[in-house]
Amino acid sequence: MKQPPGFVHPSLPSHVCRLRKAIYGLKQAPRAWFQRFTSFLSEIGFVGSTADPSMFVCHSSSGTLVLLLYVDDIIVTGSSSSLLDALIVTLQREFAMKDLGSLHYCLGIEVHRSPSGLHLSQQRYAHQLLQRHGFFDSKPVSTPLSPTSRLSSHEGHLLEDPYTYRQIVGALQYLTFTRPDVSYAVNSVAQYLHAPREPHMQAVKRILRYIRGTLTYGLPISRCDNPSLVAFADADWAGCPDTRRSNSGYCIFLGPNLISWSTKKQPTISRSSSEAEYRAVAYTLAETVWIRRLLRDLRVFLWRSISIYCDNLSTTYFAANPVLHARTKYIELDHQFLRKKVQSGDLALIHIPSDKQLADIFTKPLSSSRSSESHGYFVTKFGHTSGFNRNLVA
Repeated sequence: MKQPPGFVHPSLPSHVCRLRKAIYGLKQAPRAWFQRFTSFLSEIGFVGSTADPSMFVCHSSSGTLVLLLYVDDIIVTGSSSSLLDALIVTLQREFAMKDLGSLHYCLGIEVHRSPSGLHLSQQRYAHQLLQRHGFFDSKPVSTPLSPTSRLSSHEGHLLEDPYTYRQIVGALQYLTFTRPDVSYAVNSVAQYLHAPREPHMQAVKRILRYIRGTLTYGLPISRCDNPSLVAFADADWAGCPDTRRSNSGYCIFLGPNLISWSTKKQPTISRSSSEAEYRAVAYTLAETVWIRRLLRDLRVFLWRSISIYCDNLSTTYFAANPVLHARTKYIELDHQFLRKKVQSGDLALIHIPSDKQLADIFTKPLSSSRSSESHGYFVTKFGHTSGFNRNLVA
């Protein structure tokens, strides 16, 4: 650490200070805190998850405890309230911590409980976003993007001041944590942060107007016995008008609960719709494999194979029929990855009609009727819903 101004040693001006402990705000402070905290967790029986470095699990004859750590925000949950109380007392004895009680608000996400489960939302965050940019009194729209619009990096005039555009889009990206219905729209406008133009700003304003009309929407989480992993994968072939790269999208359900979703432009150009769909299924499979590892750390074992629904018949044929392998040499890695899982029985790749494809909402702008139908599977209106998880702050 450099010598602070006014306290430079007169005979050793080029020397630096050696820190005896991490000071809050320095680059190495978070690493030092993480190491200190995780070392103590190891001493009391917690084991770090192999799938998620911020999750720690303790299995014992008395029950199970799970701890999530994000810098100095901590969420703990467990199989009994007595275990939770004992853990909180142990942590408070070692660290200066405040028990905030049952989890109701953490990192901008609100948690409401009911007998049927949880409802996660970012209503307060969205409310502040709309007020900050003057859209709280705007007229709502039914869809986040116009179904006939295709954004391009060449149409329209460049914005004179792109700062506001980047500020809004950055805030919208955090909102997608509980709002999968705006994932595709936010992904679309985020691709032009380097040089935003007027049509891009109009698209951002439309997203804000859509959020104004859906402030109470959030993610429902309900209890499920004998859960299974079911996924929907889709691709919009050559959907980008500038690069002709395809958009991939997927949504993954654990029982009735949506737990993972993605909208992403594929890194390479696909030479056919089948190739684009095949890559989308491969991305979905990789995510389900990771989720399975995460559940295994929690000792939640899935005995049934993973089901992925795809609306492209060629993709299902390629995955099941080795005779067609010669036609897919240019996607060798994805082909081998997918084929291996199908052959081992870990994956069931199932064809589904396009009008039943839930992942459509993550690959393209939909009409008002299709959009409303899809939203019912992913988000619900805010409902007050008491409970078991605890929120701590260090």
